[in-house]
Parts: sequence; structure tokens; C-alpha cells
Amino acid sequence: MRGLSRPGPWKRGPVLAALALLLGLVMLLHAEITDWGGLGSLLETFLPWFGLFIPVLLAAALWRRSAAAVVALLLPVVVWLSLFGGLLLDKSRSGGDLTVVSHNVGAENSDPAGTARDLAASGADLLALEEMPPRARATYEEELAEAYPYHVVKGTVGLWSRLPLSDTRMITVVRGNVGPLAESRSAGIPVDPPRALRTTVATDRGPLAVYVAHLGSVRVMPRGGFWTDSRDFGAVALAKAVAAERIGRVVVLGDMNGTADDRALDGLTSQLDSVQEEAGDGFGFTWPASFPVARIDQILVRGVEPASSWVLPATGSDHLPVAAGISW
Repeated sequence: MRGLSRPGPWKRGPVLAALALLLGLVMLLHAEITDWGGLGSLLETFLPWFGLFIPVLLAAALWRRSAAAVVALLLPVVVWLSLFGGLLLDKSRSGGDLTVVSHNVGAENSDPAGTARDLAASGADLLALEEMPPRARATYEEELAEAYPYHVVKGTVGLWSRLPLSDTRMITVVRGNVGPLAESRSAGIPVDPPRALRTTVATDRGPLAVYVAHLGSVRVMPRGGFWTDSRDFGAVALAKAVAAERIGRVVVLGDMNGTADDRALDGLTSQLDSVQEEAGDGFGFTWPASFPVARIDQILVRGVEPASSWVLPATGSDHLPVAAGISW
């Protein structure tokens, strides 16, 4: 009967159309979403993965033959491409005056000697290590001594260099046990060790200020949501140090426990460029090493040109090393 005919394609799938619009708005307005309970930070950490909902909704829209849902999907498609489409292109260039590598070597790494040898084989001119437990420091120093005549260590972070270093100092990015989080003593690391340093590298083109940092961990708390207080405190402190830097050429290396899209790192990303975004190929995810879903290990620069950016093969750590070529 005519009165019982099925609705037309523009009236089918109103729920699918609404979900498509909601997806697009969440990605478009992610910076406006409340950070209560760390919700905004958590969303921004995995923002690229929201694109996976698009083919799912498209398949459902085609199955329902919903023209309205298909058209509504244009919003999330356009927003996702505007946010991340550039990362799908290979923007790397040949050359580079200096190669830098950063790696969270992992406190639980069972083969620090092998990790050190792998990193030295990368050919890096500057090699930053984070999360070094005291028991493994001597191993890294011994294995890297031949390739790197200069190095500095502050707490759990260090920089190995083929070029002379000077004016090294600790940057305070950790405060006393904040909230529910305290670093584990079981890994041999004190509760609040130094986790960031700043040093000057003497290059043939003048001084280069290098920062190595391991910002505080984030946790999903049963009652407190996505807990980021320690990380956020460190991000603000590191951003202030970089803002006060007098040398024009700056490289920041380390495990930031946050992606370049995370609002917690706005103080840094507003001053510095991400080498992966400027000269990488793909998303460059680094964590966890077994199945990377986020790039929380960063190389950020100012006053130099990123020439290339890539991720190195896995070591004994739960993070992947990151590398970049930079040009004057």
C-alpha cells in the first residue's frame, strides 16, 4: 500500500546522519571540549584514530541507502583531511646538516647494551636518552663512549654528542609527588629524579641549544579520569625554559607523554615546529612499540629547518626511537 511505503533515501538513516555530524563536530571543535577529568587531553591523544569511524559510518549509510548520512559524512571527511591529510604525504628532503635521535630507553629494558649499540648505529650526531635507571647508566656510557666523545646526564635523561657540550643545567619539570602518581621505585628510579636538561652544542655554524626531557606520566584513574597533572606541570615548566632561551637555534628532544595535538603541549608547539609534521612521512607513531597508536616521543625545533623525520626500529624499550635530519 502507498501509505506503508519505505521512506526515501533522504529520510533514511537519521541516526547515522546525526552520528556523522557529531563525529565531524568533535574533531572540528576538539580544542573546545572540556578537559575535566582529562577528557580533552585523552581525546586529542587519539584524535587521528577518529578517522576510522568514517568508513564504518559510510558502510552503514550505504547499507541503509541513506543519502542524508552519506552527505553528512562529508563534514568529518573534510575535517579529518584538514587536520591530518598533510601527514599522509612524504615531506622529507635529502640532506641535513645534523642528525638527531631521541629514545625513551625504558626502565625495564632488559638489554641496555644492545639498545645502545642499535642507537649508535643510527649515525646520530646527537643522541638523547630518557628513562635511564641508575643501574643501566654505566652500560649506556660504556657502549656509547666510542661513538660519542661528549655526553651529559642529569637524573634519568642524558645527551650523547659528537660535538662539544657546555653550559649544561637541569630543568625542573617534576614537582613533589603530585596527586595519586609517584614513579615506581621497583624500576630502580627515585621518586622524583631530574627528568630534563638543557645544554649548548658547539657546531661549526654557531651554538645550538638542546633540551632533553621526559615529562611526567599520564594515568587512567578509576575515579579520577585521565590523570595528567604531572605531565601538564612539566610541559608548562619546559615551555617557560624554552621561551627564555637566548640562543636562536633550539632543539627539544624527549618523551613528552603527549602528542603534538594535545593542548597540554600548546606552550611548546606554539614556539617550536614538530619535525614529523614539517618533514615526516606518515604519523610517526612511537608508543607502545609493539603496536604504536600515538606519537608521544617528540623532536621539536626552532631556528633550524627540519629536512627529514623518521622512526627507528624497535629496541628493548616499550617506545620506538625517533630521528630527524635538520639543516641550518
